[in-house]
Amino acid sequence: VQLQASGGGLVQAGGSLRLSCAASGITFSANAIGWYRQVPGNQREWVATINKDGSTDYADSMKGRFTIYRDNAKNTVYLQMNSLKPEDTAAYYCKTTSWGHAYWGQGTLVTVSS
Repeated sequence: VQLQASGGGLVQAGGSLRLSCAASGITFSANAIGWYRQVPGNQREWVATINKDGSTDYADSMKGRFTIYRDNAKNTVYLQMNSLKPEDTAAYYCKTTSWGHAYWGQGTLVTVSS
């Protein structure tokens, strides 16, 4: 199982970015995919999850600003991030669980300047 996260970069506060998480080695449509983020020195924080039925959940601080969605034909999950704030600066990781084992992507860095 491999997850490849991409799309991070430097953006000004109020701007937008779209992250991608491309998966292989799993039955993609049967798996929930989550996004997490981590600032050095802090614990990894859950951001959002999209379930296999397409339903979504968000951490409170992301609701209304972030949108998670999936394209099963491309085995890819996206995280559209709008109205970015400096406190959104972090490394963003995608994760899935298959047969009880958690798999993480390598992370993509998002930097929001004030």
